[in-house]
Amino acid sequence: MTDDQGWGDIHSHGNQAIQTPTLDRLASSGARFDRFFVSPYCSPTRASLLTGRYYLRTGVHGVTRGYETMRAEEVTIAEIFRDAGYATGCFGKWHNGAHFPQHPNAQGFEEFFGFCAGHWNNYFNTRLEHNGEMVLTEGFITDVLTDAAIEFIQENRDRAFFCYVPYNAPHSPWQVPPEYYQKYERQGMSGKLACAYGMVENLDDNIRRLLEKLDALDLTRETIVVFLTDNGPNTDRYNGGMKGRKSSLHEGGVRVPLFIRWPGRIAPGIEIDRIAAHIDLLPTLMELSGIEDAGELALDGVSLVPLLKEQGEGWESRMLFSNLGGSEVTPMRGAVRTQQWRAVRYGEWELYDMTSDPGQERNLAQARPELVKELGSAYEKWFEDVTRKGFEPTPISVGFPERPEVVFPGHEAFLHPAVGEGISYHREAGYANDWIDNWNDTEAYPYWDLDVRSDGPYEVTLMYVCAEEDLGSIIRVEIGTRQIEGMIRKAHNPDPIPSPDYVPRGEVYEKVWAPLRMGTVELKEGRTRLQVRALNIKGSKVMELKSVILRKL
Repeated sequence: MTDDQGWGDIHSHGNQAIQTPTLDRLASSGARFDRFFVSPYCSPTRASLLTGRYYLRTGVHGVTRGYETMRAEEVTIAEIFRDAGYATGCFGKWHNGAHFPQHPNAQGFEEFFGFCAGHWNNYFNTRLEHNGEMVLTEGFITDVLTDAAIEFIQENRDRAFFCYVPYNAPHSPWQVPPEYYQKYERQGMSGKLACAYGMVENLDDNIRRLLEKLDALDLTRETIVVFLTDNGPNTDRYNGGMKGRKSSLHEGGVRVPLFIRWPGRIAPGIEIDRIAAHIDLLPTLMELSGIEDAGELALDGVSLVPLLKEQGEGWESRMLFSNLGGSEVTPMRGAVRTQQWRAVRYGEWELYDMTSDPGQERNLAQARPELVKELGSAYEKWFEDVTRKGFEPTPISVGFPERPEVVFPGHEAFLHPAVGEGISYHREAGYANDWIDNWNDTEAYPYWDLDVRSDGPYEVTLMYVCAEEDLGSIIRVEIGTRQIEGMIRKAHNPDPIPSPDYVPRGEVYEKVWAPLRMGTVELKEGRTRLQVRALNIKGSKVMELKSVILRKL
């Protein structure tokens, strides 16, 4: 699965400007789904793919602040295949929880190499996580992730394996090896478009490497290969004339490629026009693999095997639902897709006949009020059902022996006051890798919900930046009734790490952060809150706070 690659970022989908020979061959060597749908953006699609359930059921409803974290009791496709005897590995962007027990290693993946946040800051010679440990890598991130996936396949060539490769390209920042960028720049493109197409072509080359490894190990006929993307394109570029892009409930935001290849079992060249969705992949792969036990939680998806076997004549009509989510989950932003119709709600319902009007140019809501009522009623029932558990913030857990050190990142912090002056994220949205900044009021503070899983002493460290003129603030870390104080005595104010971006990014740049070791606190099991307070402010602001680290001693 690729990240922010749209339906139109494939040559055989009518895009003459891009070269994707591997994906084109993959599409023609098995089944190509013409109307396959995911969620409007990253983490919701991943949650549905992993569980076969609508993402709102799983607790996921956004991309930052922990809204992307999937409930630990969800049963993932990795847990199902692991319990069936498969080796399981994940290589790339997780984005469904960074901490135990929501971390990929706690959700069925024996091997994890990549990152858990919504995006990564640098794509060259970066640090990635390998089963809880950060390691320095060499080269471009897509190449590095592919190397790790190939090694996993090689090591498990003599047993069944489930290899999940959620690449982070072509998500920004806009970095790609120069030969790929320059190829599209020579064609008259520049900036984001040349970089996006370059990243996609690099992905195509790396997917070719994966397929060639299966050939070399004589595993091609024994291996089901699935390719999809997680949402519509992340810029305004060719997308087959569809309305909308990433983060949109319209067709262009949620319709993506799906190719499934299994030589000898799935006939080459099948074109499937029935609607299908990310929730269907788990039950489909289970049936193809002969696995029956999906756990106790009911699936929303259905197996697509009858369509893959070209036995879909009696295929039942269905409705697929979506919601935009975000920091606030509301039924006022949602969509319903049937084989013929798309109803989209941004406050008021819109209605489009996708058969005669695939570009969604004619809103038929006033002309077909009875259909709007029918689809809207179905959506309301669905929304009530999938939000039944609510969306209480998922606390960050500490005290698991598998992960004695837990990082509380700034982008997962909540701010008090939630709206107003005195404290903010460095960038307004507070997306992945962001930090706490503009902290100039002692009444303002960041906090995290915390679940202590085992009693004992915990070492507390703050990762910070502070200019010379701002030194001297006294900081107090409060965890429930426990507290510990320290003073910022040492200046540390480096420039951002240089990044080879072809286009200025919307996300934060990376910095080197200094540790402020606060000491240890004794914590007791149970739910509580961690907050960082400034008792005084000596300069223009307290500091810039990247994270709080708790380590069980």
